[in-house]
Amino acid sequence: MPHTDLLEEKLAALVIVDVQEKMLRAIGTSPPEAIIDKITRLIGVAEVLGLPIIHTEQYPKGLGPTDAGLQRRLAGAAAAIQKTTCSCWRDELFRQALKRTEREHIIVAGLETHVCIQQTALDLLRVDYQVFVPVDAVGSRFKADMDVALDRMRAAGVVLSTVESLIFELIERCDHPKFKDVLKLVK
Repeated sequence: MPHTDLLEEKLAALVIVDVQEKMLRAIGTSPPEAIIDKITRLIGVAEVLGLPIIHTEQYPKGLGPTDAGLQRRLAGAAAAIQKTTCSCWRDELFRQALKRTEREHIIVAGLETHVCIQQTALDLLRVDYQVFVPVDAVGSRFKADMDVALDRMRAAGVVLSTVESLIFELIERCDHPKFKDVLKLVK
């Protein structure tokens, strides 16, 4: 029986939320390049392991497109789901896309921690998904907003972790057939 606090490869999907140019420029909790690097690693591992990837853009007409570097990394994924809701779950196209994955362990990364990440994570918990948020792959404009959001999500049952920790939970064993490919993405 699966242990719900450990991320499992066969149950996992990756959701990347609103990593758009204008929003990235406003992030103050971590250098935007560091967040992009961590999300890029998650995308690489998801591709190696064949995990479903869903990504969103919040009102791209006003906030611009997904970061160009991430767009290149996401070239093999489905097009971004354009939304106007803060919670991804409250967007019909997102709900349909996530349900089609038939996955129940959802990694949520992106921007902003205290708005779209938090609302998405709490909504996903409410409808019985297990949610994992890598704290080094999310960001906000202000530290206090991010800190309170992380505390609130943890208290609600979201599993907070780091990108590297989640990657090794996904791979689980050093004799996994993709271990060496994943290890290259971590180093």
